[in-house]
Amino acid sequence: MQPAEIAPKDRLIVALDLPGVEAAEAMIARLGDSVTFYKIGYQLAYAGGLPLIGRLADKGKKVFADLKMHDIGNTVARGTESVAKLGATFLTVHAYPQTMKGAVEGRGSAGLKILAVTVLTSYDDDDLHAAGYRLGVSELVEARAQQAQVLGVDGLVCSPEEAGALRKIVGHQMSLVTPGIRPAGSATGDQKRIMTPGRAIAAGADYLVVGRPVVEAADPRAIAESIHAEIAQALG
Repeated sequence: MQPAEIAPKDRLIVALDLPGVEAAEAMIARLGDSVTFYKIGYQLAYAGGLPLIGRLADKGKKVFADLKMHDIGNTVARGTESVAKLGATFLTVHAYPQTMKGAVEGRGSAGLKILAVTVLTSYDDDDLHAAGYRLGVSELVEARAQQAQVLGVDGLVCSPEEAGALRKIVGHQMSLVTPGIRPAGSATGDQKRIMTPGRAIAAGADYLVVGRPVVEAADPRAIAESIHAEIAQALG
């Protein structure tokens, strides 16, 4: 069972993977009160989008800073400290022990939640082997999840395919955030490990990250609301 305190509407995180702040603000306006949670990743962050975190927070929205930090522990700690001051709700770091430890240290007593990225949803076993890993996706995801839990990380970013197995490992002490979500009929794009919103929630995901199927839709609000309905149905 999923924690009931997270409303279906708050489980959808819309990825503002857009070329600039003006485009992002236009999309936020179109979505209005249908979306409460947004993701700001590389594309928007590097186009001047970091101050948008604070502006969204001031309006009562939650923001997922998807910055995927990975560096020496001290650098990650100081970077995390800076992100915490922006007002973000979630921050991603890559699930390497030193990186995760640095992020937890840098977060300190702030309300920022640290999410560890296990294995990118565009990777499969062949991609990992080509990069020099001896483990396949499922084994590496589970190993990193166990390390993250020990280090005090708040949640994991994983594909919906791994959500069920990870829920058995971490219980409900850690949030599971799943990209690679594609409503029925949507193009898969560059994702390899994907699932529909309802199936992902049923598998154990807490939050769903959806970008292109929403922001590239003719009616983004209608798509967001249809995902809310699918989430609610899956929660039963």
